Amino acid sequence: MLSLIGNHLAAIRECARENDRAGAFPFDVFTGFRKDGVLGATVPRELGGLGVTSLYDVCLALLTVAEADASTALALHMQLSRGLTLTYEWQHGDAARQQLAERLLRGMGSGAAVVCTTVKDAGAGPPTSLTPDPVGGWRLTGRKTLASMAPIATHFVVSARTEEPGRPPAQAAAVVSGQTAGLTVLDNWDGLGMRASGSVDIVLEDCHVPEGDVFLRGAVDAHDDAQLAGRTVSSVTMLGIYTGIAQAARDYTVSTLARRGRTPAGAKALVAETEARLYALRTTVGAALGTADYLSYEYAGDPAVRGRRMMFAFQRAKLMVNKLAPDIVADCLTVIGGASYAGANPLSRLYRDVRAGSFMHPFTYPDAVEYLSTEAVETGRYDG
Repeated sequence: MLSLIGNHLAAIRECARENDRAGAFPFDVFTGFRKDGVLGATVPRELGGLGVTSLYDVCLALLTVAEADASTALALHMQLSRGLTLTYEWQHGDAARQQLAERLLRGMGSGAAVVCTTVKDAGAGPPTSLTPDPVGGWRLTGRKTLASMAPIATHFVVSARTEEPGRPPAQAAAVVSGQTAGLTVLDNWDGLGMRASGSVDIVLEDCHVPEGDVFLRGAVDAHDDAQLAGRTVSSVTMLGIYTGIAQAARDYTVSTLARRGRTPAGAKALVAETEARLYALRTTVGAALGTADYLSYEYAGDPAVRGRRMMFAFQRAKLMVNKLAPDIVADCLTVIGGASYAGANPLSRLYRDVRAGSFMHPFTYPDAVEYLSTEAVETGRYDG
C-alpha cells in the first residue's frame, strides 16, 4: 500500500496548492489511486483487495499522504475506513449483513465502487429518515453535510433513523447508489481548510432503498458500549492526517532555516520544542493505534469492554492530537515569520487544514471532555 501511494506523492504535492486555492477536488489523483488498487487497500484479498487490516498501517498511509496534502488524505480516509468496517460486517455479521458488505467490498476491490460515508445532518432540519416504502424496501429523505470524497463516490452509506408506525426509531445505515433518483451531490464546499477534500452536501429526496441495502442498528436511544469499537475503527486512523500535517510543517520549517543559514536563539528554542512535541504526538498516536489493533484482532473478551477500552484510548490520543498538532504548526509560522502568512506559503494551508481535527467525530472537544472525564472520575477507569 505504501509503495503504491508513493507513486502518487509527487503529483499530490504538485497540485495541492492550486486545488486548495480553487477548492477543487483532485480527480486525477484518485483516478490513479483507483487504477493502482489503492482504493481497495483495506478490502480482503479474497474479494480483490490488498488485504490491509492493521489500523496502525492505515494510519501510517494517511499520515504519508497528509504530508503531501491533507485534503487528499481526508478523502482517501473515507474509502479506507469503509473497507475496514465493511470487512468486519462481512466476517461477523448475520447473513444479510454479510451479503451486503461483500457486494460493496467486491466493487471496492475491483475499483468499481467508491464509497462515501455521510453521518452529519445539515442545518437545523429534521434528521435524515428511513420510512417504509409501500412497494417494499425504504424511502430515504434528508440532507447530509461534510461528505468528503462525494464528488467521485459511486455509493453512499447514509446514517439515518427509521420511522415506522408503532415502532421506536432505530439507527440505520442505508446504502444508496449515486445513480439513485432523488440523490443530489451538491457543489457547495467552501471550507476554511481541507478545501480540496470535496466535503460537500448530499440531498436525499424520497430515495428508494431496497430492503437488503440497509444495515439496521439498535434503538436510537439505546446505549451499547460494544458499538464503540466500530466507531473507533471507522475514525481512529484519521489521527494520522493531523500528525502528517504537523510533520509537514516541521519539515518545511527546518529545511527553510537550513537554507537561511543563521538561526536566532528564539527560533532554535521553538524548533527544539517542536521536535519534542512532534515525538510526543507520534508516540501517542502509535500507542493508541497499537491498542486499537490488539483489541480489534486479538482480544476475545466482553464486546462492551472492548468497545469502552478502544474508545477511551482513542479519545485520549485525539485530545492530545487536537492540542499538539495545531501548536506545532502555529510555532512553525512564528519561526518562519511574515513569509508564512502569504497564501502561496505551504504553512498557511497547513495552518488552516490542521484546525479540522477539532470537530471530527467522534468526539468534538466538548463531547470528548464529557466522555473522558466521566470514564476517569465516575468509573475510575484507566486502561494503560
